[in-house]
Amino acid sequence: MIASLSRNTPVIVQGITGRMGLTHAALMRGYGTNIVGGTSNRTDTKEAAGVPVFVNCRAAVLATGAVVSVAMAPPMETLGAVEEALAAGIRLIVTVAEGIPLHDAMRIGRAVRRAGATWIGGSTPGLAIPGEIKLGFLPDVCLRPGPFGIMSKSGTLSYECGYRLVQAGFGQSIWVGVGGDQVKGVRFADLLPVFFADPRTRAIILVGEVGGNEEEECAALLQRLAGRKPVYALIAGREAKEGVSMGHAGALVLGEAGSLTSKTHCLTAAGARVFGSIESLIDACVQDLT
Repeated sequence: MIASLSRNTPVIVQGITGRMGLTHAALMRGYGTNIVGGTSNRTDTKEAAGVPVFVNCRAAVLATGAVVSVAMAPPMETLGAVEEALAAGIRLIVTVAEGIPLHDAMRIGRAVRRAGATWIGGSTPGLAIPGEIKLGFLPDVCLRPGPFGIMSKSGTLSYECGYRLVQAGFGQSIWVGVGGDQVKGVRFADLLPVFFADPRTRAIILVGEVGGNEEEECAALLQRLAGRKPVYALIAGREAKEGVSMGHAGALVLGEAGSLTSKTHCLTAAGARVFGSIESLIDACVQDLT
């Protein structure tokens, strides 16, 4: 569903009357996202950010036909928000909260798979089809339609990559923040076939980090996919200490597992180019596609 999102896709914001909900609903609408409503447990609130507010997702979906939700819920309430959205028929759910309890995240994953839906998060800045739709809080100054698909664990590093592409006169086809939590909805390997099949995407930027096996998993799939597109990778956490979580819950190195060396070796062996800095990565992207 990610690649088919457009400015016409109807979206609701769960928790729209909260500070974050109000702020980012307005910003998403300002970008052109078709925010058609929101939900809130404040029963006396009928309107927020210029759209109607409903008591729950079922009422919102019945009234608006929404198929996407951005859940502005805190970590301990994210499971309930996702279950409510799925029960209402939402097909794509973006959860921005970081630190969703591990067992809650596992329950979310099972529920989403059973429903045949897609979950982006947790701990994600969201996703975008630049020029069409923005779900979450990716900065507008970093967004421009272009040939690079971005998938990233790190919000801030991907912002810098996106901004430098824009400054160089390029942009993005699809941008997905997979999030930095240990258990999440969409991983790099899930997105690789999406980018390979997308005609707008000529090259892929992968912003990873130490910890977990997501980059190695992606590299294994990259070796098997036909119709190759160039992959440019940056792995954050060069100075990460073993056994210490570096920022994100999933950025935890244990021995060689999830190390910078392991990820670099696997991605390079699969044909990706791995860079030591944003500057060198973007320079290579621009030179190759100019």
